[in-house]
Amino acid sequence: MGSSGSREQNVENMTPPQRREVSPRRVERNLQNNAPVQQPEASPPTTEQNLQNNAPVQQPEESLEDIEDDSDTDEIRDEDVNLKERLQQLQERQKQQNPDIKEKCYDPNDPDLEFTDKEDEHDFLCEGFSSRRALMSCGHSVTPPSLFYWCKIQLDQGNTSFKCGVCKAVWPFEEVTKMALLTEEEKDDFEEALFRIIAHKNLKIQQCPGCKCRVMREDPSNLRVQCPQCSAKNGRCYEFCWQCKKKWKSPSVQDSNRCGNEGCENPDLRILKTCPEIEFAHVSGVTGCPSIRACPTCGKLIAHNREKCKNITCPDCEVEFCFVCLKITTECLKTSSHYEPCSSGVAPRQTSIPVRRN
Repeated sequence: MGSSGSREQNVENMTPPQRREVSPRRVERNLQNNAPVQQPEASPPTTEQNLQNNAPVQQPEESLEDIEDDSDTDEIRDEDVNLKERLQQLQERQKQQNPDIKEKCYDPNDPDLEFTDKEDEHDFLCEGFSSRRALMSCGHSVTPPSLFYWCKIQLDQGNTSFKCGVCKAVWPFEEVTKMALLTEEEKDDFEEALFRIIAHKNLKIQQCPGCKCRVMREDPSNLRVQCPQCSAKNGRCYEFCWQCKKKWKSPSVQDSNRCGNEGCENPDLRILKTCPEIEFAHVSGVTGCPSIRACPTCGKLIAHNREKCKNITCPDCEVEFCFVCLKITTECLKTSSHYEPCSSGVAPRQTSIPVRRN
């Protein structure tokens, strides 16, 4: 680490038509055909460290011989019910917070909108919103309320992008802002939620402990970060620790894992050091493998659930790797198989957190 952190950047009407009567059968059809099937949340790890630090348990990848023809109808039905419950809770919460708010409707004379006679493909509860339906850039229909609720659900689930509920196309934030008719307050709320998710997931944005402004770290491997705003205000360089979020202790401290402040320690390294070993249920001959690994591509902590094969996919970077040898799956399988010990053996406990460089 250098003697000083790299300089960072601050991240700073016409009467609506009458409501349509909707057949109750359409609720089930919408949920089955339009609503995306949400993957069930991973089972929590069995160790106390996992529970405290939210290391997700990932399902191992299945080989072709493990795939069966049995239908997952019951599971899909449960997920659809869960989506319906989430939407109902969200709409009820919004109505309680804003009981006098009027339902938003598109201006039928807006030349920038492409209207359609199709049903609202994002009205998964079949509310029959009053507004005319308009097409998003992907070609699927929305109304301002249905789009608002659908995007809010995605934020609640920790997503950093807004995807169509039918084709999964990614919508630009500017498009969502326009098509959902977001107010300035709602836009600020969306942006604040996105910031919190990005800061939590990617750890590339933090609040400066001095001025509380948002600072983006340019070098992911450097804990020593300079705040431009505090430095300009005070007339001298102001640096803080990315890890403990305190003012940098001393210019002489060069440790890449701590800044010198008392209690400054990477909790992820502590988990990797102290987590128990795992015994695979279907992979024989593997001993001494830690139950938690840091993704070799992005550093995300992941716990294996012991079931099926040794290969898993990181939920953040979506790169598949071997939990045993920590090689990318394609490399591991050149000399091994999904259910056999790795030719290079068990990789030792990790003593540093990999950093993904874009």
